Amino acid sequence: MISDAVIKQKGFEVLKEKLGIVEMERFILLINREKFDYTKWRKDLFEDMDIADLSEKENEFSKGL
Repeated sequence: MISDAVIKQKGFEVLKEKLGIVEMERFILLINREKFDYTKWRKDLFEDMDIADLSEKENEFSKGL
């Protein structure tokens, strides 16, 4: 298991790579400003996907690693 510091560092790296520095900072501000229920967000994230779609997305993601 990796440390919390490493997880945060990797998370910042991904956000910076995908969003750029300005949008990364905006994202962090948005998350800090709003009440964010991670558990509800995860539950709702795949709500409209059936198991076949979810499996296809997972396969696409795995190929990109």
